[in-house]
Amino acid sequence: MILINGQERDTIPVDDRGLAYGDGLFRTLVIRGGMPVAWRHHYRKLSHDCAVLGIACPEESVWMEDLIRLSRCEPACVVKITVTRGRGARGYAGPATAQPTRILSTGPIPAYPAGWLKDGVRLHLCRMRLGHQPGLAGVKHLNRLENVLARMEWRDPGTAEGLLLDQEGNVIEGTMSNVFALRAGVLYTPDLGRCGVAGVTRDRIMALAPELALPLQVRNFPLPFLLQAEEVFLCNSVIGVWQVREAGEKTWDRGGLTGTIRRLLDEKND
Repeated sequence: MILINGQERDTIPVDDRGLAYGDGLFRTLVIRGGMPVAWRHHYRKLSHDCAVLGIACPEESVWMEDLIRLSRCEPACVVKITVTRGRGARGYAGPATAQPTRILSTGPIPAYPAGWLKDGVRLHLCRMRLGHQPGLAGVKHLNRLENVLARMEWRDPGTAEGLLLDQEGNVIEGTMSNVFALRAGVLYTPDLGRCGVAGVTRDRIMALAPELALPLQVRNFPLPFLLQAEEVFLCNSVIGVWQVREAGEKTWDRGGLTGTIRRLLDEKND
């Protein structure tokens, strides 16, 4: 099911700035049992990212009306939410009075191999490097060509995800996920102040650190630092949490933290 500005249709005008310039943003969430998972976190991200781009974010009640319509048709699904600046004349300068376009589309919840959840996943080390743009760092904007090209680097169905570094060799994220590492009793996640997407599940896991009695450090670190960790895991709103089993020549045994975090996230399904 697709809703565009609250109407069931599947086309947008060719002069929509999201199509013409990638002038917009998106978020992906899961509906389970007819309810959007972690909705308040997603709406907060939508509002924040819209503010960064100078796009008027629709009110929460508008989004909820759309989500309720979708959930009545598909009580268990993935929902992609897209907001663009709307229609505009040719040229980079945006219209003085833009009317944002909001798009919600549903799809099935992916059936990933059961072993990925139970035993962990294989990680491809991407050749693509992320460029720095602090003004857009953290925002899930529509310009995702780096991720697209990185994802094209492997076709092996046994490889679940790819790891992206920046131009200086710092670990940043997966092509579709955020990254955490447990090392010497400290939980690390990359600093996304210059590039990368700050995901909802990443925020939720960071908030769990005190409950886990783990010091949390958000900082830059290179690939060798990650490979020396005792446990590495990936997260996003669709996959939940996957432990990394293999990356390049490095392998990890099954750890205990990933499962604990997965359980706590399920319990705090807000």
